[in-house]
Amino acid sequence: MENIAPIAVLIDELRSEDVQLRLNAIHSIPTIALALGPDRARSELIPFLQDSLDDEDEVLLALAEELGKSFEQYIGGKQFAHLLLGPLESLSAVEETLVRDMAAESIAKIAGVLSTPQIEEFYIPLLKRLSQGEFFTSRTSSAALYPPVYNKVSWLIQEDLRKGFAALGADDTPMVRRAAAKWLGSFVKNLSKEHLLSDGLPIYRRLQSDDQDSVRLLTVEDLIVIAKQLTPPEVKEQLLKQIRHSIADKSWRVRYIAATHFNELAEAVGTELVREELIGQYVQLLKDNEAEVRTAAAGQIPGFSKLLEKEVILARIVPCVRDLSHDASQHVRAALANHISGLGPLLGREPTIEHLLPLFLHLLKDEFPDVRLNVISKLETVNGVIDIELLSESLLPAIIELAEDKSWRVRQAIIEYIPLLATQLGKPFFDEQLGNLCMSWLGDTVFSIRESATVNLKKLTDVFGVDWAKVQIVPKVMGMGQHPNYLYRMTTVQAITTIAPSLNLAIVQAEIIGPLLQLAADPIPNIRFNVAKSLEILAATYGNTDEGREFVRQSIVPALEQQKTDPDADVRYFAARALQKALPVDMLG
Repeated sequence: MENIAPIAVLIDELRSEDVQLRLNAIHSIPTIALALGPDRARSELIPFLQDSLDDEDEVLLALAEELGKSFEQYIGGKQFAHLLLGPLESLSAVEETLVRDMAAESIAKIAGVLSTPQIEEFYIPLLKRLSQGEFFTSRTSSAALYPPVYNKVSWLIQEDLRKGFAALGADDTPMVRRAAAKWLGSFVKNLSKEHLLSDGLPIYRRLQSDDQDSVRLLTVEDLIVIAKQLTPPEVKEQLLKQIRHSIADKSWRVRYIAATHFNELAEAVGTELVREELIGQYVQLLKDNEAEVRTAAAGQIPGFSKLLEKEVILARIVPCVRDLSHDASQHVRAALANHISGLGPLLGREPTIEHLLPLFLHLLKDEFPDVRLNVISKLETVNGVIDIELLSESLLPAIIELAEDKSWRVRQAIIEYIPLLATQLGKPFFDEQLGNLCMSWLGDTVFSIRESATVNLKKLTDVFGVDWAKVQIVPKVMGMGQHPNYLYRMTTVQAITTIAPSLNLAIVQAEIIGPLLQLAADPIPNIRFNVAKSLEILAATYGNTDEGREFVRQSIVPALEQQKTDPDADVRYFAARALQKALPVDMLG
């Protein structure tokens, strides 16, 4: 009876009305296979799974995934791995794309453990059946299965595989041609130079001139793979026409993909072709009539400019950058703001001051907050090239405006850049111009901002040192503890909890513990239990020296003992938890 239990359980669960039960059953097939042993897993489980393929897509997806997770180990090892191809072949032909893709991925994994005889006897016939299937679904799946085995088979079969893949590239159904375009790059990586030129290139050219833009856009990455396998003169001779066509394609979606991968393409074709051809093509993309294309092209500016001489950047790229900084689309300006600083190190000090500084200043006044934020977030790239003081006059109004932006996400983003700016601007400038701003965030109406503001103060303490914090931060934070509004008092407690580990015991004893213990008796329970959390952190941070243990015993433990009798359950809970942490420290003394 016990022998039949595992497979019987699986059969019952796979017949259940409940999809979740059937899913669980599929995920448990490795366990069931182990219970059955390799022989019965091969003779009973695999055929059963082959017959269980009429199910919901999510169950089939789970099955396709499980069979690719080294499942051969449960059926007797690599020499039987080909038995898994049966169910996966059926799954490769279903209607749902996710299931087909997962089945193809699992077949490709199994290909990795098959021997050449197994591939030639079992995998290649499967590949031919899928490639010549009546329905486009199986032909679509087959494209992914050519690359994994090409180098494992005889040259005669390789010839068949090249012909088979070419047929997919010329299929009547756009979905199949799209799959061929998607997998062509992986396929041609396996080809010799001779076969790349004789077989790979014609497939690429046909797909690159396809009447469907959804096929053409997938050939941009194929172009990069092929260009990497050819010498620059061969690229010029074999691919120049296609490069021009892709970059100037009538569909903006293709131009967008070309713009997104432009730097990879430029690196693949070599410097000569970059100078002769690609600069002109790139300028066209930067001036494209579609904002999406200009946005993608703007993202490539520093990377592409690295391949050019300084004079060429100034003559060809900088004028386009100037135009983009006034672009009608805020997304283009935001992308430019994110990348323009990368030109600084390439141009050097004087040209940056002359050409880029006015653009930085212009973008810092942009009406769209993301543009201003992006400039500020990348300032460290320029800081080594020009003195940031040159920007400080425009920087301040931009920072203050962002700090008061109506969107809390913008306010939060600028807070995160403050420690970086503080490092670059230095202490005097910071204290004079930004200190009060950092404190004002502690009183923001949005909790996330108040939380970020306390983390910001900790980071500033790490940048400027404890002595600075003692004068500039601690008195202001502790002062808020007297505020009639409980949110301000709460912020004091949370700020102490966050900043305390960056301070020292002397400051905690002199400036912090007194006001904090007053708040332990606050009328609001929320504040009282946050004081308990804060005391727990102080005990953990400072209780590892003799002086610190004395401080914990005298100041922290009595306060927590008092809180343990609080009328509020939460306060009692957190006080007891803090005491558990603080007492061992206390006992050590």
